[in-house]
Amino acid sequence: MAARTAPQHRPIGSATRGTTNPNRLRRMDRWIAATHAGALRRSADPVAVDLGYGAAPWTAVELLQRLRTVRGDAQVVGIEIDPARVAAAKPYERDGLSFAHGGFEVPLPGGRRPLLIRAANVLRQYDEGQVEEVWARLCGRLAPDGLLVEGTCDEIGRRHVWVTLGPEGPRTITFAARLGSLGAPSDLAERLPKALIHRNVPGEAVHAFLRDFDRAWAAAAPYGALSARQRWIRTVASLRTDWPVVDGPARWRQGELTLAWPALAPRD
Repeated sequence: MAARTAPQHRPIGSATRGTTNPNRLRRMDRWIAATHAGALRRSADPVAVDLGYGAAPWTAVELLQRLRTVRGDAQVVGIEIDPARVAAAKPYERDGLSFAHGGFEVPLPGGRRPLLIRAANVLRQYDEGQVEEVWARLCGRLAPDGLLVEGTCDEIGRRHVWVTLGPEGPRTITFAARLGSLGAPSDLAERLPKALIHRNVPGEAVHAFLRDFDRAWAAAAPYGALSARQRWIRTVASLRTDWPVVDGPARWRQGELTLAWPALAPRD
């Protein structure tokens, strides 16, 4: 009698287009390394997942490099639903970096729970109604002090918007940009994560926020004579009057702004 083989479970999710470029996620990585540094240093198992890294492994390689500036023994597992992409990435494996076949179930050996799941440019192809279920599934895989960072950026990493979630659900939303290329803050609207991109319409909080962001940017125009950075800092400082900005000048200087998620959450 032939031995029975273990059932093969189909990974959860669909393959992305796979588009990737070196340094595309540098702004997101820089923010993660800065804001999640405490948890990285405390963790007994500092493992991160680059979920849906795409047709080339560059983003996983770079994530490991950036996390190791905080924690020298950090590990990254790149997870892809396309077996061919996993096979192509295998030659890049090294100490602390590996690649595995899977999807939103986030398969890690030994029941490990990641301290970080980064899902960049993954949910764009899904329906808005699927986002909450995916968020819940991924948050359910996190370590108790883990973080899910899910969002979107342009092809060369000049403009990003991402949502940060803990095991309990969404916490914050961050807007980040290369300021020299920014015409107005509302240019970031095309990079809103799937949960919000169709909500940029009158009556929704994200629409009101981007309107106020543009107005504050226009009012800060004189600071542009000093630099785009100084104009951004002045803009964000003025927004604190009406919006729950949760970061400070050290992050603003990087071209970032982080708000409490409930302020922009969809109005159902």
